[in-house]
Amino acid sequence: MAYDFDTPVRRLGTDSVKWDGLTNRFGQKNLISMWVADMDFVSPPAVVEALQQRVAHGVYGYTRRPEDYFGALARWQNTRHNWEVDPQWVAHAPGVVASLNLLIQTFTGPGDKVMIQPPVYYPFYEVISRNKRRVVENPLAFDGTRYTMDFEDAAKKLADGVKMVILCSPHNPVGRVWTREELTRFGELCLSYGVLVVSDEIHGDLIYSQYTHTPFAAITEDFANHCVTCVSPSKTFNLAGFHSSAVVLQNSNLRQRYLATLGQLALDFTQPLTAVAFMAAYQQGGPWLDELLQYLQDNLAFVEKFMLERVPSVRVIHPEGTYLVWLDFRQLGLSSKELDHFIIDKAGLALDEGHIFGAAGEGFQRLNIACPRLVLQQAMMQLDLAVESRRLK
Repeated sequence: MAYDFDTPVRRLGTDSVKWDGLTNRFGQKNLISMWVADMDFVSPPAVVEALQQRVAHGVYGYTRRPEDYFGALARWQNTRHNWEVDPQWVAHAPGVVASLNLLIQTFTGPGDKVMIQPPVYYPFYEVISRNKRRVVENPLAFDGTRYTMDFEDAAKKLADGVKMVILCSPHNPVGRVWTREELTRFGELCLSYGVLVVSDEIHGDLIYSQYTHTPFAAITEDFANHCVTCVSPSKTFNLAGFHSSAVVLQNSNLRQRYLATLGQLALDFTQPLTAVAFMAAYQQGGPWLDELLQYLQDNLAFVEKFMLERVPSVRVIHPEGTYLVWLDFRQLGLSSKELDHFIIDKAGLALDEGHIFGAAGEGFQRLNIACPRLVLQQAMMQLDLAVESRRLK
């Protein structure tokens, strides 16, 4: 491979949330950290080199957004996902979670209902409740192996006054890459009840072979005019610390309303290093991403084989996208609290607890596999020893 994903990068001492924040989050520091959804890989060389050149300049004053800033993102969507985006449809956002707050504030009012599909990325709950909106849950259906949308339940919930849906596509944490057919059926339901769809597609570039990410807005003009799409280079190129993202709003009325909120809060500004990283990633990051995806695919294959052969009591829910793996520990017969302590105290791992993704996540844990293979192997061996030790008691 042209790029090195095997060499461990020491992140301790860099104020990394994932590593330096272990004691505050888990009460221990000597854990293998596999919780926060960023990668333990160096970002693409093209990004690092562009940042080094800009830093060397030495002046970091007020910076305008480069002329081709949104154009680079639009070309990326067209090339990678066959979604023809006009750069004029794109607006800045200070991170995807921040954009969800802005969108809720712009397009809903206090007390309005916002629907999500748990078990789902836990900040979805927070952005709804902190803005004094009401969470409506449309839980995913689970057959023990694969998650699907519950359209019958969705129709009932949408018919009961829901104003907005936050669609997680691909889905975090269960790893589903929704098919065009699933998205079409879901979108038609939302249209029929006049519900705005906010599609969080931050993981849309991280798709495994055999699967295809379909941007919700690319399916029909009606969908495009009744949705907002959230995108970012942060997950794809390991740039989460820059808090840079964008929203795509084809509907000019929606776009102007969003821009008004952005301006009112003085958030439509550009940071010099963020702009450089954003542009370099979308303009030159393709070859690096292709190799990353192969490495992640191999990591996933290792985890699935290891768990099947050595820890069959813990089921791997096969992800179709993202670098996050949803693990089903329910056969161990532990309560949520007991499972959390088992993972930390016995396995020596820091994972995201399933219950923080909603009640449907109880008995599960989320594992981040975006790390060097040796680290992943050590983590799996520790988990194996912990489960075996418990079995022998």
